[in-house]
Amino acid sequence: MRHDISILIIGLLVVLTTASIVAAMLSARAPKPLSPTLINLTQRINAWWVMVALMTVAFFFGRYGMTILFALISFASLREFVTLTHTSRSDHWVLLGMFGIIIPVQYWLVWTAWYGLFVIFIPVYCFLLMPAITALHGDTERFLERIAAQQWAVMISVYCVSHVPALLTLDVPGFEGRNLLLIAFLVIVVQGSDVLQYIFGKLFGKHRFSPTVSPSKTWEGLIGGVMSASLLGALLSFVTPFSPLQAACVAFVACSMGFLGGLVASAIKRDQGVKDWGHLIEGHGGMMDRTDSLIFAAPIFFHIVRYFWTL
Repeated sequence: MRHDISILIIGLLVVLTTASIVAAMLSARAPKPLSPTLINLTQRINAWWVMVALMTVAFFFGRYGMTILFALISFASLREFVTLTHTSRSDHWVLLGMFGIIIPVQYWLVWTAWYGLFVIFIPVYCFLLMPAITALHGDTERFLERIAAQQWAVMISVYCVSHVPALLTLDVPGFEGRNLLLIAFLVIVVQGSDVLQYIFGKLFGKHRFSPTVSPSKTWEGLIGGVMSASLLGALLSFVTPFSPLQAACVAFVACSMGFLGGLVASAIKRDQGVKDWGHLIEGHGGMMDRTDSLIFAAPIFFHIVRYFWTL
């Protein structure tokens, strides 16, 4: 497995190094001041260097590293979501529980591979208790709006994201001890789809997909990005239990769901009147701006693998 991961990391480093050189050459030849597109491209590449470095460290720490990394991602994402929504003093106990109880328990369930409770802890127990605790305080002002925002924040920031390290708990025949490669496959194809959609959209984008939700998303970017990422998935089938055709199909579904996740995240930001979730990552906004494509892709990918490739 380490050999396969090393190949993936070397491949990513080659791609990033090439991208950095190309961006530097374009910046050197471009008239000053640089165009916003070129500046954004450089920021995105620099941010990718940081993200690849973090993922590399987590990979070499194995299950410990991946679980802790995504727990921290959930914490940062949840914090960004909560800061954009309306809360009142009566919500403080619920908010404290979201950060101090829900995140640790959910990732403990992932760590212990307690599948039966992992899949229902948040959407059943937490979703029933959270509004009940708020109602006990007697504060009904914007009650439905507040509890809906809290529940959705936990759903996408914690529940959906936690399905990424949960891939390590699956028992895939003939693939024992290599589940980290499933995470690598998912992250590479989904995040690669994001990059490819951006590139195809800038080069060929003419028809906007949803102008009122995300004006930058185009049909050309969507089709070019998802199809190219599906081909990338087929090329990466050697690190998965899938055949090339199966890998392409799984990648297509994951990337399509990733696009929808990004669209939903854009709708939430537009509803709240902000461009980015935060400013944690230069050129990429906040943590949620980087994980929005995983919020829909990760649970679907997890259950596809579980239902079709496990015992």
